[in-house]
Amino acid sequence: MIPYGRQEITQSDIDAVVAVLKSDFLTQGPAVTHFEDTVAKYAGASHACAVSSATAALHIACLALGVGPGDMVWTSPLTFVASANCALYCGAEVDFVDVSPSSFNMDVSALAEKLKSAAILGRLPKVVIPVHLSGRPCEMAEIHALSLEYGFHIIEDASHAVGARYLGKPVGNCAYSDVCVFSFHPVKIITTGEGGMALTNQPVLARRMELLRSHGITRDPQEMEGEPHGLWYYQQIALGFNYRMTDIQAALGTSQMTRVDNFVDRRNELARRYDALLSNLPLTGPVECSSSLSSRHLYVIQLHLEKIQKSQRQIFEALRAQDIAVNLHYIPVYWHPYYEQLGFKKGMCPQAEAYYARAVSLPLYPGLSDAQQDYIAEALEKVLHA
Repeated sequence: MIPYGRQEITQSDIDAVVAVLKSDFLTQGPAVTHFEDTVAKYAGASHACAVSSATAALHIACLALGVGPGDMVWTSPLTFVASANCALYCGAEVDFVDVSPSSFNMDVSALAEKLKSAAILGRLPKVVIPVHLSGRPCEMAEIHALSLEYGFHIIEDASHAVGARYLGKPVGNCAYSDVCVFSFHPVKIITTGEGGMALTNQPVLARRMELLRSHGITRDPQEMEGEPHGLWYYQQIALGFNYRMTDIQAALGTSQMTRVDNFVDRRNELARRYDALLSNLPLTGPVECSSSLSSRHLYVIQLHLEKIQKSQRQIFEALRAQDIAVNLHYIPVYWHPYYEQLGFKKGMCPQAEAYYARAVSLPLYPGLSDAQQDYIAEALEKVLHA
């Protein structure tokens, strides 16, 4: 079975992990700090906070920005549920902004209209979470301009976008956001097994997130109430979580970061091959933007179902039957039963729903061979024309 995504592990990755296994620290040691410094330097951010998952990073980012009961957080409906769940974890409400019919990222025009209406009702969001779907950066400069006008914070969900570039600079530099979140799940651009990171240029936010990832505990006397009892002393000064990343994971991540540009280059090479191989089929491939470089986490096609004598499901299942593990990213978040119970109804984001009705994610990862890709293209052509 050809998977839709897969990690690439080399001997250097294995050696890095083994070195930590033989060291004094398996967790809460120097490898985590080294990984944070490596990613922050690469992205051009001042601070990085490594955590157990991108979900954890989204959660502590919301908390660090003061999200709580009575607040509203807006995000895209085309994302993994964590982009919305993080607001609910904080006791806030969540809402969705429809996507652009070309990029399938948050539509800036739809956001502007929604903000205008929300301002009249006194229901502006405290935080907006744009999602860089498939690794293509959102229109962050325009979203940032709206944040200055309407007074909301921005968390970039860049889980798909490690190695992507926007306006010539790496995603993650937080030039247009308060916090940017990366994911290091095995199908993402680089992996730590499970893991995530929150980047920021604001030292207060960085320190707040560091506290929240580790139970809200400090060993810094300047942050404590009263005098320390001794060198062993610590205090819990906030209600935090066990969201720490291990040194084992961090060592793998640091090793993977030496190849991040190669991973992105190969993904873009494969995407260009798909563009050529599928050019005569009744579908539309991803549309890229000249002002950005996508990390190409996913290659999502839109089927022209009106020209095909099969349903989306039939095409999906036919490809799976040929050992091609296609996938579908994503079901609109508010379609899930949990969100329906919160009062959300189908029809609220027409562009996102139209996307979902036609979308199929084809396999894309650095280890995908040209021969495998040729097989996928040939199989897809046969399925569509059968």
